[in-house]
Amino acid sequence: MTQYGFYFDSTRCTGCRTCEMACKDYKDLPVNIAYRRVYDYEGGNWTDAGDGTYTSDTFAYHVSLGCQHCEKPACMAKCPQGAIVKDPENGLVNIDQEKCTGVGACVETCPYNVPIVNKEIGRGVKCDGCADRVAEGKSPICVEACPLRALEFGDIEELRAKHQGTVAGIAPMPSPDTTNPSIAILPCPAAKEPGDKTGAIANEKEVTLA
Repeated sequence: MTQYGFYFDSTRCTGCRTCEMACKDYKDLPVNIAYRRVYDYEGGNWTDAGDGTYTSDTFAYHVSLGCQHCEKPACMAKCPQGAIVKDPENGLVNIDQEKCTGVGACVETCPYNVPIVNKEIGRGVKCDGCADRVAEGKSPICVEACPLRALEFGDIEELRAKHQGTVAGIAPMPSPDTTNPSIAILPCPAAKEPGDKTGAIANEKEVTLA
């Protein structure tokens, strides 16, 4: 099976949110729902040298995340209705709206904060990798919209081979060991390891709006 996924170049991302807004527009999403979210991760301190000078190790960078279309999706494993399915041909993970009852088990178990229960329709919703566009040979709308070309989409192993030095996660993402996310990230110099505690999500209300 081919496993599709995303490549994200964090050395290019400026946090402009064009990917997020293009997705919301294409999917006609309400204000409180976003399938792709840009996290602002910041931290560091000032150190007093004792001679009237200070040094700083402050850092800030952005992480654009949609669904990771994991090899072992936690959301799929915990869905009591069997409503979350992984496409056998391309590995994209989606929610079967006919089976979903909106109990929210996927929301509670996804380590990437991806699924959302749309209260208006009483169903879980999430990024599906723009499966309709992919079926037409196109890239997801977020990839095409990025003005800095920080996103790519395709066979995840081919993306990893094409872009040397990628990793499967940077802070504020969790450890990739549990679900094996289909993502390849080129870390910027400031990027911290998954699980890092030296920084914090500066826009937490924005990315947890739903």
